[in-house]
Amino acid sequence: MDAPGQRPDDRDESPVPYVFPAWVNQIPRILPAATALVGAGVVFAFWFWASPLHTEVGYAPVQPVPYSHKLHAGDYGIDCRYCHVAVEKGPQASVPSADICMNCHSVVKHDSPLLQPVRDSYAKGTPIEWIKVHKIADFAYFSHAQHVNKGVGCVECHGRVDQMETVRVEQPLSMSWCLDCHRNPGPHLRPKDQVTNMSWQPEGDREKLGAELVEKYHVNAPEDCSGCHR
Repeated sequence: MDAPGQRPDDRDESPVPYVFPAWVNQIPRILPAATALVGAGVVFAFWFWASPLHTEVGYAPVQPVPYSHKLHAGDYGIDCRYCHVAVEKGPQASVPSADICMNCHSVVKHDSPLLQPVRDSYAKGTPIEWIKVHKIADFAYFSHAQHVNKGVGCVECHGRVDQMETVRVEQPLSMSWCLDCHRNPGPHLRPKDQVTNMSWQPEGDREKLGAELVEKYHVNAPEDCSGCHR
């Protein structure tokens, strides 16, 4: 009804203007799906690009001494165990001391300026400050000896080091990567006398040989948490 004394032609017939456009009404409908998609995208991006496959693989730090694995392990055929003396005995492979280097370099290239840090280390009894390349998280336990003595070749984790001028990370060394091997270790095994032979290839069926080595070496790779998190 009209207000007292107000004539019909005095009323304002203009519509009330909308504060928001009409498409805003669709936001409550699409917001949950959009939030889920954005969340999934963020999780995937973090999982994919922040994984060791992208943050670790390819890492090749410059060392204080330009040591060439290609020259020593590849061209000269020096066995890995000559320098990494503890690889069959304990968790750490051990980094070679200056004494080991000087076994050869007291005669070979004994005056090379590139080897001055080695000579200084040998003379002073101080370690060479090598930069660690392959890193395992502190909360994970890994033993080189347990793997090498079960027939896991160096190349399985480190790649063709005998072809590297500068050692780089070849595998992500992540939990999922380790578990893939633990769940099916056979294809990654070889005769123990070929563990450090990086060019070794099996004769015949690799799967069959792997199954035989699993039984022969009594391989029982743990898949439970306590196997690596002790």
